[in-house]
Amino acid sequence: MRERLLHLALYRWWRQSVVAPIDHEAVVARIVEDSGWSGRFAFMTMMSAGIAVLGLLLSSPAVVIGAMLISPLMNPILGFGFSLALFDFVELRRSLKALAIGAFAAVAFTALIVTISPLQAPTSEIVARTRPNLFDLAVALFAALAGTYAIIRGRGETIVGVAIATALMPPLAVVGYGIATWNAPVGMGALALFVTNFITIALSATAMARFYGFGHHLSSRQTWTQTAILILVFVAMAIPLGIALNRIGREAVAVTQARTLLTERFGAKARVTQLDLDFTAEPIVVRAVVITPQDAMQKTATIQKALAAQLGRPVRLNLDQVLLGAGADALAAQREELRRAGEASNQETQRATEIAQMVALIAGLKPDDVTVDRDHHRATAAAMPLPGAGIETYRMLETRAAQRAGDWTVAIVPPQGPLPEIDFADNVDTLDARAIEAVAASIWAARRWNIAALGVPGLPAGTTPAKPNLTQRRALAIAEQLRRAGLAASAAPPAGQRFALVPAPVLP
Repeated sequence: MRERLLHLALYRWWRQSVVAPIDHEAVVARIVEDSGWSGRFAFMTMMSAGIAVLGLLLSSPAVVIGAMLISPLMNPILGFGFSLALFDFVELRRSLKALAIGAFAAVAFTALIVTISPLQAPTSEIVARTRPNLFDLAVALFAALAGTYAIIRGRGETIVGVAIATALMPPLAVVGYGIATWNAPVGMGALALFVTNFITIALSATAMARFYGFGHHLSSRQTWTQTAILILVFVAMAIPLGIALNRIGREAVAVTQARTLLTERFGAKARVTQLDLDFTAEPIVVRAVVITPQDAMQKTATIQKALAAQLGRPVRLNLDQVLLGAGADALAAQREELRRAGEASNQETQRATEIAQMVALIAGLKPDDVTVDRDHHRATAAAMPLPGAGIETYRMLETRAAQRAGDWTVAIVPPQGPLPEIDFADNVDTLDARAIEAVAASIWAARRWNIAALGVPGLPAGTTPAKPNLTQRRALAIAEQLRRAGLAASAAPPAGQRFALVPAPVLP
């Protein structure tokens, strides 16, 4: 009896204090007004996508935040979430249509920008959006609850902060980047992040709307069939979110287990300063740096075996032990960590400056014109035209720069120009060493220009003839080299004894 009275009191409080003050019809009207496709929605989506991809390519968090500010994608997702709460099939289709068209337009526009951009190296801002984790999911959850609350309570200015937090547009921009650069892992990882955010926001908005009394009685066109379909949609969305949450949770537990094991094995005086687990590798790659006294030093093979037993999976351990003097305490380990961090930062900055100056000198640029990605040790520069220089010259310059850069990757983008000529001996249809080198230079240039296909003069456009002539056999030999390098080959007009490949952005 007492429990029944308590439930009744809570229900009355919820109806009178939570549901009653809300103007449900006005909120629904505002949601419907903002969640559909319109000219303003299309324009703001395209502009947001353009700003986002430029910020990602420049590795500029400030520019990326600017893209989040004007992104309108939150509106159709909230409309989708409210339509689930209202069991409104018409609004659900309308919101999904706006979201699908907006997402497709954003991906296509960003892919176009990346294709024509001279900056195509993956930056830290791009890599950060290729693998959703537990914190991404939590941010989407809290932001969705805040955004839904702001709309229901009539505090729309909060949506600006919610738009920044949810970061819906940058993952779509990375999907476009992945498509433009033919980088499937990057594109699929960013798509997974977007889908995770979308499902989390939609389901959170549905739960919040139901809590504030939004239900099927507010929908003017409601049938049992629509109700059943919407319930199935809700369940279908919850399943992948549950799978993603389970995977993210297992990875978080694995990281905690690895850190705990290292701390226990090395003792309280040691300090685990770095711990990274690569779950995409097989076996799992664990990278760890431990500052420890000499008397607590451990064998890597022993720790690796213990980690494998703890995680229940094969492990490859890369362990770096920084040894302190005998009898050193935890404070000494902390001081050593700070000292090493300061030294590493200074050395990294100095090294990045040296690399930029060296690449700029070789490419004929100013150091500020060289794109330096310190996180991934990569320097990219669009070389200035040199009088009389061909593709082979710029390739040689990149090779020279790479040799001097050590563990850094150097990419020099040559100016647009004709590709090297590929010569064959008289009545010969096989590639000699010089011809193979010319094809390799053409492949190198195509990759630097982000061209996925090259036109081969004389290549049969369709089915290969049963008895190809000499020109066709030569073209087929070149096309085979391109395919081995991962490039497509298309037909181009024959050019006699000499062959020069040409960019072919559109395949027949």
